[in-house]
Amino acid sequence: MFDVVALGETLIDFTPGGANAQGVKLFACNPGGAPANVLAMNARLGGKTAFIGKVGRDSFGSFLRKTMVQCGIDTTGLIADEKLNTTLAFVQLDEHGDRSFTFYRDLGADVMLQSHEVKKSLIDACRIFHFGSVSLTADPCRTATMEAARYAKAQGKLISFDPNFRPLLWLEPAQAVGWMRQGVQLADLLKVSEEEMRLLTGETDPERGAARLMAMGPGLVLVSMGEKGAYYQNKMGGGLVPTFDVETVDTTGAGDAFWGAVLHQLRGKTAAELAQLPPQQLQQAVRFGNAAGSLTTMKSGAIPAMPTQEEIEACLKTRKLMEA
Repeated sequence: MFDVVALGETLIDFTPGGANAQGVKLFACNPGGAPANVLAMNARLGGKTAFIGKVGRDSFGSFLRKTMVQCGIDTTGLIADEKLNTTLAFVQLDEHGDRSFTFYRDLGADVMLQSHEVKKSLIDACRIFHFGSVSLTADPCRTATMEAARYAKAQGKLISFDPNFRPLLWLEPAQAVGWMRQGVQLADLLKVSEEEMRLLTGETDPERGAARLMAMGPGLVLVSMGEKGAYYQNKMGGGLVPTFDVETVDTTGAGDAFWGAVLHQLRGKTAAELAQLPPQQLQQAVRFGNAAGSLTTMKSGAIPAMPTQEEIEACLKTRKLMEA
């Protein structure tokens, strides 16, 4: 059995890499894509994972496949398209290390994943099926994603959803909200950012926002709140878990590292158990995820920056929490 199988995009994140002798900006070629990032963090902690998606039959696609294999991710569901290129994203960082994206994705390989190309045997063999909304932005991948998620639900798999909202990939916010809500309705476990919570519910307060999201279907909702930490809520209640004080360089992949680590902590639970998990156990899982996400921000890139079990445990024991 696979602990987590994810469907969606894997792409190249070109992250700032300084400048050359002439002062021209350089970019480093980093493996990325939110679903792949979640799997990489989970696999780094010992989870058994598999990826379903599409890249180009080019050097970038080969690099992404090689990276997954090195991470221990099963790539039998990763297809190489003969005609289309691997999707690229250029990452810009502000003075706080917060990132924004510019995508080169029109007719990118990940968008062209078709339903018949989805390897359902991987879904049959998983405990958790994870997906996001980047693969819902256009067809044929939109249809392939929703059909796969509905299939996983019908097979009794736990459904994990992270909207991972990227405004530039949608024609308008209303379109994004419509499709993201469909993902929320399928989910047993939901992770959203504060921005995504506001977009989906109109709420700015995490307690009210999480409650509205739970009313749509999920039994467990987590709201990642950057340096403030993360808010959790299930039927037993909710609360804010502070994160750790680190020197942030690049926030790329931090939310994915957080979620991959949380999924690892919650492995083996049923949907009913997650919905009624006691606060102490949830706090422990979220604190572990916060440590993973915080440590990821200390290095550049997503997958290359993700910490080990030992590094997370050291963070939990020695690092100070952020002050409220």
